[in-house]
Amino acid sequence: MKTYTKDSLIASLKEIREQDWIESGRQGNCGGIGNTLEDLLGIEENNLPIPNAAEWELKTQRKNTSSLVTLFHTEPSPRACKFVPTLLLLKYGWLHDQAGNKYPQNEMSFRQTIHGKSRSDRGFKVIVNREDRKVLISFDANVVDPRHANWLESVKERVGLDELSPQPYWGFDDLFHKAGTKLHNCFFVIADCKKEKGKEFFLYEKFFILRGFSLEKFLTGIEEGCVMVDFDARTGHNHGTKFRLKSNYLVNLYDNIIEF
Repeated sequence: MKTYTKDSLIASLKEIREQDWIESGRQGNCGGIGNTLEDLLGIEENNLPIPNAAEWELKTQRKNTSSLVTLFHTEPSPRACKFVPTLLLLKYGWLHDQAGNKYPQNEMSFRQTIHGKSRSDRGFKVIVNREDRKVLISFDANVVDPRHANWLESVKERVGLDELSPQPYWGFDDLFHKAGTKLHNCFFVIADCKKEKGKEFFLYEKFFILRGFSLEKFLTGIEEGCVMVDFDARTGHNHGTKFRLKSNYLVNLYDNIIEF
């Protein structure tokens, strides 16, 4: 495996940028854009062989994609309460669309992606409380879409229509620590994509060095609807709570952004 200094890695990435369309080395793999770049650099997956490698990652993104990017998984506090299965799913869940087919007839679901800019059609929102230094999950029955009237009536019978009590939350310090271990300083690469005769090709176009994850910018992203909380639980399994973001927003989370 090749080894790099930061300068030699930048030089290699610039050489890759000068190339024409490059055939994906992992056809049919949604992560092919990153895998192909790693192959071109001669490195192992998620392993940058440079000094202080633990502080750096190589991240890639498709140009003009609408897909959300998962930043990290973390359950709300207090974790001992197991909020997702015992409160959100049990008291606010709805019948799974595959109940009676893929899953048992009584399979319930609590699957939705919410943020801080506006409430979801079921009345949920992410609240950034800077005074208490918490990111909270909030519910307002008054703004639930009328098409969910039957579900809202079931919530009223199960738990009532007041604000969540207690409210699931993440402390600012916990979020900053979690993000600091997942959102390292990184080389961030954006590539255009196309398909010809059933094969995918990449054109690596933009290269950034991102340093200094900013908690304040992360919180602002939540308020602007660009950073989201994603719940994905059903009766049989909780797939985990994730913080996700719009793919083109990653550069906005760092204090130091260098395009080269």
